Amino acid sequence: MINVNAQMLVLGDRLVTMIDAISLLLICQFLGEGVRILTQIPIPGSILGMLLLLSWLLIIKKDRPTLKQVSSWLTAHLSIMFLPAAVGLINEKENIQAYGFQILLAIFISSLLTMAMTAYVFIFVSKRLGSKHE
Repeated sequence: MINVNAQMLVLGDRLVTMIDAISLLLICQFLGEGVRILTQIPIPGSILGMLLLLSWLLIIKKDRPTLKQVSSWLTAHLSIMFLPAAVGLINEKENIQAYGFQILLAIFISSLLTMAMTAYVFIFVSKRLGSKHE
């Protein structure tokens, strides 16, 4: 009986730390949204929340294995996170019909610029680090 209770206690502690990690992520996201609403900055609240989380992680330096586990799980299931955005496109049918070509053109050009800049940064860093591969 003692062994079962000890296992339940360990499981309970792990569950609490996972809830703490998820709560930290959500609190940072909500704070980012709050900052965006209060300041009217044209940056998504989720990005501001990530910057707040990064700041917090840099200021309070300690090992966070549970936050790493939760983040890894969320990243592994990232495709599920895109469903609300895809469903939201259905509500924008008129805008997509009116500006669809311009949107696709902007996506195409920005993708090309992103690939070119990524290649440039890779080459720059490779030369800077003295890589023998070109």
